[in-house]
Amino acid sequence: MASHTRSKQRQVGSSLSFMAKRKPKRRPAAAPDSREQMTQTGTHHVCLPAVLGLVVAVCAAPLTAEVSSCEYPEVSDRELSYSYRAGFPHHKHQVLRMDEASLTVYNELDSEVLVSWMSERCYQCLYQQLGVVPAGSSPGQPGSVDFVVGTQHAVTLKINSAQELCRFPFHFGEHGNYSLWVKSDSKVVNCSMVTQADPVNSYIPILVAFLVFAGLALVSAIGKTILRLDPVRALLFRVAGTMETERLINSELGSPGRTGTPVTDNILPPPPSPSKRLRSLDTFRGISLVIMVFVNYGGGRYWFFRHESWNGLTVADLVFPWFVFIMGTSTALSINALLRAGSTRCSLLRKVAWRSAQLFIIGVFIINPNYCQGPLTWDNLRIPGVLQRLACSYLVVASLDLLVARGHLDVLTTDAWWSPGLDVLLYWPAWLCVLLLEILWLCLTFLLPVPGCPTGYLGPGGIGDMGLYANCTGGAAGFLDRWLLGESHIYQTPSSRVIYATRMPYDPEGVLGSINSILMAFLGLQAGKIILHYRDLHRSIMSRFLIWGLFLGVISAVLTKCSTDQGFIPVNKNLWSLSYVTTLACFAYVLLVLVYYTVDVKRWWSGAPFYYPGMNSILVYVGHEVFEEYFPFRWRMANSQSHAEHLTQNLVATSCWVLISYVLYRKKIFWKI
Repeated sequence: MASHTRSKQRQVGSSLSFMAKRKPKRRPAAAPDSREQMTQTGTHHVCLPAVLGLVVAVCAAPLTAEVSSCEYPEVSDRELSYSYRAGFPHHKHQVLRMDEASLTVYNELDSEVLVSWMSERCYQCLYQQLGVVPAGSSPGQPGSVDFVVGTQHAVTLKINSAQELCRFPFHFGEHGNYSLWVKSDSKVVNCSMVTQADPVNSYIPILVAFLVFAGLALVSAIGKTILRLDPVRALLFRVAGTMETERLINSELGSPGRTGTPVTDNILPPPPSPSKRLRSLDTFRGISLVIMVFVNYGGGRYWFFRHESWNGLTVADLVFPWFVFIMGTSTALSINALLRAGSTRCSLLRKVAWRSAQLFIIGVFIINPNYCQGPLTWDNLRIPGVLQRLACSYLVVASLDLLVARGHLDVLTTDAWWSPGLDVLLYWPAWLCVLLLEILWLCLTFLLPVPGCPTGYLGPGGIGDMGLYANCTGGAAGFLDRWLLGESHIYQTPSSRVIYATRMPYDPEGVLGSINSILMAFLGLQAGKIILHYRDLHRSIMSRFLIWGLFLGVISAVLTKCSTDQGFIPVNKNLWSLSYVTTLACFAYVLLVLVYYTVDVKRWWSGAPFYYPGMNSILVYVGHEVFEEYFPFRWRMANSQSHAEHLTQNLVATSCWVLISYVLYRKKIFWKI
């Protein structure tokens, strides 16, 4: 690398993107402090935990500022950039962006060294070249190069000359300043890391946001408790009675010739309606939807609010399957209610088909991400999508349920030995169809020959698996999408680009994964059957939810071997793998137990504020996609490289959608398809 040249190149998946400058060879100002050194076998830098982010995720919605989310919905500009800059003076200050740190490599050897890196989230990946550091010109004058490195994930650094000199893991902190020294001591090469300037705590905005929302929830709870006190209720009763009396005196209703309704009739709350709608289901749906809105907008630019690059789970990977699950639960209850009301199965099947068609059309033509590239054309129209998958899953599961559903369950016997399994055995034809679909998924995934790829490949391609299968992203799932739909009609920027540097288009809502989406909806349908068969028997409902959660959790443990990458079928959102469905269905059953118990059984919680978007889910989802670029959901930020500003924008945006859904609820406006 020449010292006064400047070159730029694009590299996808850089957990460690860099800018490098070759510096004049001179004696450093001070030797490394031994207290700060980290040798090759030393301790690792410990990053503050991001667990608090899981709590705040349910309350927010974000966006990027300078890079449009239309260009790279899954990947930020920093993650996609990889540049080298040489020839800057040693004292020039480098402006660090979000999730970046400064690294200076000092080389005291008499030969140049190559610095390479690999993200620890990258399974069996090739090392990527970071840069070459020149040899020292003389003793005490090491060669040095500055780099800007990513801080989202821990990395493994490797130093090579004619042979490998050292290798060690390290997790850089945001806006930290680090020095890596490569020395020779009695012909033994020693590599040590020094922290020159401490990193900032990038998770403080999450903690502050959590405390703010927790404080608001606490104030709301205290306020409701105070309003329930008898003295307060009596005071409000008297104030309301006085105001109503004055209104009647000063209006036509208070004239002597008319009989007015007693004051108490106007101020007492109306008697509760005998509605059997379970608030817990709408609350569960609302929780999923609010997190979905949040992560779709960008998640405050925190990595754990983005989809996992390949195997594993983040917060963003939880919500779509939960939404599919609760859709299945609602389908069981809705079809049962309509059959009891006298609707015919044929008429309901027509409604199901029409609703599915509407969802599919809205997904393709209204919220298609290709609008970012201008008017839609058939040449680049993305066919799969979130609403499209919901449409297909709903069509299949609702059709299966219409074939086997029973309108009146109260006439069924409960004395037989097999009655505890009634909620499954009565619907065995539907279960058989779903099992056959799952066998089809297994056969296509593990037996379908894919040109140039090993049979049964489940990897990301790119630099994964030592770069041997670079164009095999997704194996059979990716191959089927490219063959059936064409490369230009599927997702062009999958999350696998972030770490694995994949180049192949891949759609996480593709054809093969839709089979497991149907399974997820059917497991939700089973939750609805449990509610129907054991109506008002809260203990029986919750015990069966927990049994199903345990059963699915055991299946997940077997399939994954309780590991991220070593299992038979890893948990993978991009593939919608079988273990992904069983794991998320396990979580869904457990979460549904908690929500059902607190909202519908004990009534400790009304479900607010999640209940309101859960009642208007289609409107909120479509609305947040269509109005994504409009104020107050997005505005120009003073500092687009600040997690705090992104998180603030995100919280405001999602809170606006919660408020909109609340207003619509009060106005009794619901968008039904």
